[in-house]
Amino acid sequence: MNNTSDDFEECNNIRLSLKDTLTVIGGKWKLPLITVLLRDGKKQFNQLSRILGISPRILSKELAELEINMLIAREVKNTKPITVEYSVTKYCESLVDIILVLNDWGKKHKEALKQGFTEIK
Repeated sequence: MNNTSDDFEECNNIRLSLKDTLTVIGGKWKLPLITVLLRDGKKQFNQLSRILGISPRILSKELAELEINMLIAREVKNTKPITVEYSVTKYCESLVDIILVLNDWGKKHKEALKQGFTEIK
């Protein structure tokens, strides 16, 4: 196989794009947060913490990062006490196909591990 500078450049671009993607949606909590909001719609902070079993400190950090990356919207309600609701953005909906593919792969992988296969068909 001949490795050209174009092949190297393409591979490097793919690696950088994947790194960027995983920075935005990677980690233990980001995809679970997104999927809860996609499935259930708007949720308050305490509801998200309870549903996912995530500490308030970590939840706050994860929500802030998702908001910075335009995947969720934060809405402060004029109630007493003040409540904050989180929802997915239209932009976040572009992740649905990716989430479904990851879910499908995860199911196949789990089944392969159960059966002792080293190759998933």
